[in-house]
Amino acid sequence: MARQTKRRNTWLSKYGPPLLLIAPSVILVGIFVYGLIVANTVTSMRDAHTVAQYNGVRETSFVWFANYTELFGDADFQHSLTNLLLFTVAFLAGTLVIGFIWAWLLERPIKGEGFFRSVFLFPMAVSFIASGVVWKWLLNSGQGEQAKGMNRLFQMVGLDFLQNSWTGNITFGILAVAIPAIWQLSGYVMAIFVAGFRGISEDLREAGRVDGASQWQLYRHIIFPQLSAVALSAVIIIGHMAMKSFDLIIAVTD
Repeated sequence: MARQTKRRNTWLSKYGPPLLLIAPSVILVGIFVYGLIVANTVTSMRDAHTVAQYNGVRETSFVWFANYTELFGDADFQHSLTNLLLFTVAFLAGTLVIGFIWAWLLERPIKGEGFFRSVFLFPMAVSFIASGVVWKWLLNSGQGEQAKGMNRLFQMVGLDFLQNSWTGNITFGILAVAIPAIWQLSGYVMAIFVAGFRGISEDLREAGRVDGASQWQLYRHIIFPQLSAVALSAVIIIGHMAMKSFDLIIAVTD
């Protein structure tokens, strides 16, 4: 009995403080995140489509996946889902490629690094609504004498063939909306990759050089593989933000 009591006291002294420390966050997240997800899932499986049913005046019943079947069979929803997938893929690819290239350029300490890093990160300080208003003008679909924004710029430099309808294109207009999103978040991805580059031990680089690896081989076989976890984190964060870009899309496309 004394041994069990001692073991329990040891367990409490070891794990008790950490558990108490994270308990409030776990409880709040459990209730207001996962609890609401469960509640929404249950609601989505009921036939509550009227105000009376929402207010409890009329009874509702479980229809299970009938609502989902109807939703995925709707042409408007299918078009919106396609737009979301196109936007997410373009957003992810653009921010990862541009952010990685910027980070690679800043990977080794250079003169004026603080200035360049601030310039790359500055767009992130602008709200999606504010940048969306500016990009709405830049992505104006007017051409010829009505050209404005980017189309006007192409016209001035003799690249008229690059003029297009931008967000006015019914099929691929959502890709134009990804441009301001990429512009705004590439600096954030750059900061993540710069932190990843700086976290790689210098000993690994020296070991590679001692083994006769060229600079490109050093990056390809030693440094880049070390950034896989960083790249995964960037994909998760940007993918999550792609799902929350309503304000930018509504500001650009009205």
